Amino acid sequence: MAIAYGVTLLIAWGAWRVQFSVIIAASLQGLILAVSLVYIIFGALLLLATLTQSGAVNSIREAFVRISPDRRIQAIIIGWLFGSFIEGSAGFGTPAAVCAPLLLALGFPAMAAVMVGLIIQSTAVSFGAAGTPILIGVSGGLDSTLVQDYLLLQGMEYRVLLDGITIRVAAIHALTGTLIPLFLSAMLTRFYGAKRSFREGLEVWRFALFASVSFTAPYFLGPEFPSIVGSSVALIIVIFATRKGWFVPQETWDFPPRENWDSAWMGLIHPSKEALRSKMTIGKAWSLPMHWWGCCC
Repeated sequence: MAIAYGVTLLIAWGAWRVQFSVIIAASLQGLILAVSLVYIIFGALLLLATLTQSGAVNSIREAFVRISPDRRIQAIIIGWLFGSFIEGSAGFGTPAAVCAPLLLALGFPAMAAVMVGLIIQSTAVSFGAAGTPILIGVSGGLDSTLVQDYLLLQGMEYRVLLDGITIRVAAIHALTGTLIPLFLSAMLTRFYGAKRSFREGLEVWRFALFASVSFTAPYFLGPEFPSIVGSSVALIIVIFATRKGWFVPQETWDFPPRENWDSAWMGLIHPSKEALRSKMTIGKAWSLPMHWWGCCC
């Protein structure tokens, strides 16, 4: 990052002939934005540490185990829906840090757990951390006299411009996000299944599309709430439907026996099963990230 900053300074001063005073001012503005982002990242890491040390992660994990034994369903619910909720609440890659250990403890290969946590870092990201990328990233980038002069000529308020950007971003993510759970399932069966088949992953297409639409349908709610509200509503709907057996394939898919796993799937990781049980109730466990959501709002 330091090298990139130095190269940017050289290009701005040498190639674009930007005044030195402007470079200093832009650097100070970037420093102020960085401090505000570091403050949010600290909160995200604090949330993760609280969930882990309090035993809330273990309680949530136990609840997910009881929903469905199908690994494709588990990946979609934990990765796509719960991961999107964590992204909407905390942001900054926290889902990968929370969901991957959950999936690993459920019996997923380590590489498969990481893959799931990274693939879902898509639709929810632009509205992660209660809309920080839009409210700070886009808003901070557009905070200039050039933009203000343009809006004045157009007779448009800045909030209207930001709302328009929010709607366009939500529309793009909603369209592409519709296929993310199905893509996730296909990747899981192709690279970590006994048959190495995309087809086994595509067999869950009805459930995958149902889960994606459940998330993206309530997605258009201002820059602060799309990821939080969409994932919260979807978790309730999809978990209820799963328990009822709606859209769930008749045949349960699982990974091959552990002795047949490729050594690269786990590396040097040897997950312990001792921490599977937790004394914390599931309601109290869920109250921690929900309380974080309230603080963000």
